[in-house]
Order: sequence, then structure tokens, then C-alpha cells
Amino acid sequence: MTELEAALDADNRIASWKHDVWSNPHNNRPVGAGGVLIGNEISTPFAKPQGKPIPMPEGDGSRNSNPLYALPNMNVNYHFIEDMPIRVSALRSLGAHLNVFSIESMFDELALAGGVDPLDLRLNHMADERARAVMITASKAFGWRSRVKRGPFHGFGMAFARYKNLGAYCAVCVEIVVDQNTGLITVEHVQAAADCGEIASPDGVRNQIEGAVIQSMSCCTREEATNDAMLRTSFDWSAYPIFRFGDVPKVIDVVIVEQPGQAFLGVAECGQGPASAALANALADATGVRFRNMPITPKVVRKAIVTL
Repeated sequence: MTELEAALDADNRIASWKHDVWSNPHNNRPVGAGGVLIGNEISTPFAKPQGKPIPMPEGDGSRNSNPLYALPNMNVNYHFIEDMPIRVSALRSLGAHLNVFSIESMFDELALAGGVDPLDLRLNHMADERARAVMITASKAFGWRSRVKRGPFHGFGMAFARYKNLGAYCAVCVEIVVDQNTGLITVEHVQAAADCGEIASPDGVRNQIEGAVIQSMSCCTREEATNDAMLRTSFDWSAYPIFRFGDVPKVIDVVIVEQPGQAFLGVAECGQGPASAALANALADATGVRFRNMPITPKVVRKAIVTL
């Protein structure tokens, strides 16, 4: 869970920024016998592993909670939760998915409040030249400056992050259409740009980003394990909601920013946060409704927009 608060001054500069995140470490993988469920059920049980936070800047539940943007009066707090009421393991990109989603959603809310283009607000607060180059590259390839809404329930969104603030840079621009009757989101076009330092395998980079986009959007709009106050209520993977082939974006383009001679940064999970955040920002642009809780399922969307 995150809670953010930010303010603009009279010049549409961000004057203050506060980000709180409450999370377990997202890192409780069953690496020993105590981490396996049956290991806790035998007569002399193995000790359960103790959840410990990973220090920043890598972080765990706090990963990417510190924005890369140059923001004054920034206050970021990680409220570490050692024990969860249900058994947990690792989410792809750990806390980066939720924290980037939250940061980039807030940037779009501020841009709307100030009447500023979302790209301009980001560039106005970014000093890192490689980050700026990635955002500009993605926006140019997408045609961000020339985008035109075809009408209601058609929208555009963008988002950016540098994974762990020390890995690869990634920016994502998205175009979507929303079916008012069903709440179904059709992703028409995804344009990503990435800077991962010197490149060993261009196809590998593109594959990794394409996979990140698909998996992240599936997580954002479909995936959920359920439980009530006492027990989990979802029991097997056959009923687990996930993107099908018909849900995959119609077009995914990836531009790689060449950095010969620069350090290898790896691609890793740099696309997870920006992909979901860009989708949420496009959804707000298309519907005028800001969705802050994932998964943003068709049912949730339909309920929010059916009377619009």
C-alpha cells in the first residue's frame, strides 16, 4: 500500500513530495526447508525464515519509492511489515511495480491539475540526461506531441522509471480504447524505449521489454489471489486470471538507446513499473476517472464509467 501527497507552486513546479509505502519485503522465497509449507507441518518443524528488509537503493518493498526526479522537500518513508497475515513470496520487480505505478500516477495527476503536458512535467523535473533521452526517444517514436483523441474512451498515457535507480532506464507510452459497456481495455499501441548501457543482445533486450509490458499489464488489470478474513479463497492456477492472447497489446515497439562503451546495466525488470503506470495514466485520460487500486479489472472499470 502506498500513500502519496504532492503540491505544485504557482509556476507549476513540484514544491513538495511525500511518499509512504507499507509492505513486507517481497522476498520470502522458500530457499530452505523452513520456507516450504510442509516444512512447518512436521512434528519437529523447521524454523520459518525471518523477513528482513533489503537496504536501499536496491530495496524490496521500498524499491523505487525514491523518485529519480529532482524534487524539493522530498520525504519518503518505508513502513516495513515483517509478518503478513497470509503467506507471501516475491512479486516481479518487488516493490518497484507499485511504487513506480504510484509515482507516475501522481505525476499525471499533477500535470492535469497544472494544465501541463505530462511529458513536460517530467522533463522539467529530470536532471539525469540519460533519463531525459529515454523519455524523449519513446515520446518521439510514439508521436506523443501529435497525439489526438478520437473521442471519449480513447486515451494516451506515459510513464518512466530507472529500475532500482541504478539499473536500466525505461519509458513507456500507451494508446488505449475502453469499451464503455464491458469496461474492457484494448491496448492499441505500446511504445517503449530503454537504455541498459552497452548492449550485448539487442533481440534479448527487446524480448525482455516486450515480456515486461505483457506481464505487467496482465498483473495490473487481471491478476489477483483472493482471501477472506480467515482463509485464502483462490486455490489453483487454472482459475487464476491472466492475460489471454486476445488481451495482448496489438502493437509493442521497443527502441533501444545505444550506449557503446558504457557500463552494462542489464534489462532486468525495468519495464514492469512503467508499463502498468502508463496504462493507468491512459485509462485516466480516456475515462476521466483515476484508478488507484490494482487489479483494474474490466468489472471495476465498467462500474466506474457506465454512467459517464
